[in-house]
Amino acid sequence: MTTPPRGAQPPTPAATASYPEMEAALKEALAGVPYTAEYSLDELVVTLPPEHVLSACRVLKEHPRLAFDYLRCISGVDWVANLQVVYHLWSMARRQKLVVKVNLPNDNPRVASVISVWRGADWHEREAAELLGIVFEGHPDLKPLLLYEGFEGYPLRKSFAQGVKPGKEAEAAEKPRKPQIRLSAEKAPPEKGEGAP
Repeated sequence: MTTPPRGAQPPTPAATASYPEMEAALKEALAGVPYTAEYSLDELVVTLPPEHVLSACRVLKEHPRLAFDYLRCISGVDWVANLQVVYHLWSMARRQKLVVKVNLPNDNPRVASVISVWRGADWHEREAAELLGIVFEGHPDLKPLLLYEGFEGYPLRKSFAQGVKPGKEAEAAEKPRKPQIRLSAEKAPPEKGEGAP
């Protein structure tokens, strides 16, 4: 790793003025795909139906006016009512970024793997599968990455802390949540043998 010279400025990403060009390229590239687009801070965010993810991601990578050749990250999000997979993309040639979101049902969260588009999706998909229960169809090896083989449940689901069994999230989302009271270390009951009855 090299250190930039003193006073050197880091390269800046494409300015907001280039977004209309990217929006036009998206309309062309994703013609026939139902999607919504909105801005979030300095990124364009596209939301797609799950059945179009693989083909759309391939086009986003291969289209010359988009060229999203680098997958920065895949995030899994539990919104209680549904799960979401978020793909953070970067184009090295065009110096622009894009976020692609896909909403999935809690009871059967399935989406095509994008490992054939970006090899770097491998561990990101494995992590989301393991911790949120999202099935990435076509992934060559969804074996556990962080948890032990046979672990029950999905620890990053909000229902996990409340003891909701996998597959019962939809029922749990309809029920009102009980507030959880956490005791600080100062107010915690004494341990057995430390003055406890």
